[in-house]
Amino acid sequence: MKISADAFFLIAGPCVIEGESHVMAMAASIAKIAAVHGFPCTFKASYDKANRTSLDSYRGVGLEAGLRLLEKVRSEMGLPVLSDVHSVAEVSAVAEVVDVIQIPALLCRQTDLLVAAAHTGKTINVKKGQFMAPWDMAHVVNKITSSGHASIWLTERGTSFGYNNLVSDMRSLVILRRFGCPVVFDGTHSVQLPGGGGHVSSGQREFVAPLSRAAVAAGCDGLFLEVHDTPDTAPSDGPNMINLPMLDMLLGQVRRLLNALQDL
Repeated sequence: MKISADAFFLIAGPCVIEGESHVMAMAASIAKIAAVHGFPCTFKASYDKANRTSLDSYRGVGLEAGLRLLEKVRSEMGLPVLSDVHSVAEVSAVAEVVDVIQIPALLCRQTDLLVAAAHTGKTINVKKGQFMAPWDMAHVVNKITSSGHASIWLTERGTSFGYNNLVSDMRSLVILRRFGCPVVFDGTHSVQLPGGGGHVSSGQREFVAPLSRAAVAAGCDGLFLEVHDTPDTAPSDGPNMINLPMLDMLLGQVRRLLNALQDL
């Protein structure tokens, strides 16, 4: 399935796969909204959330079931799909299904994982670690390109700003673009409060739209947005996910903003 970053694009979907009916319904709804506003969309959902705050937190349906459902989204909806990998052992199986392999922020320096992903020939979306300066992502890019692969997206998802808090530095988007890769702004995890709920992470959903608009104005190439039909009852990342009406509203604003930027 063709993946292109030639035009402004969207990566969107629920944080984690909850089941077949939910993932298919979300994929259909998100694709419809993206099409209304003229944005190419890659559907994202995790088969396993391996870095949850608590051992008791919901992690997903697992590798085998998750990949089966992502393949169903891909074949029946005609959507490119993305999911994250957490170990080298997962990479080959994931590469057989997904169009984009995502490297989680907390693993963005893991050399073996980056090299294994590069060897698949798939597009790789690397989340910049909360602990990383944007210029240090040059080493991450070099690990991938030196392994014979050049199709890389870099995603800004906020920087640690004291305990349980993140801050979005729009300068990072400009710096990341210097590496010659499409740059994505993660409007969801930039408003996360890691561990802010005690045994779970919290978030500030009300800031997703303004920060996303600011990132578009700063020149990002795409947005990463986690979307749920009922985020307040979602098993993962609920406080920082947006619902479908909010996605529709935000994409309308982004389209108008991009049109205005063309006149500058």
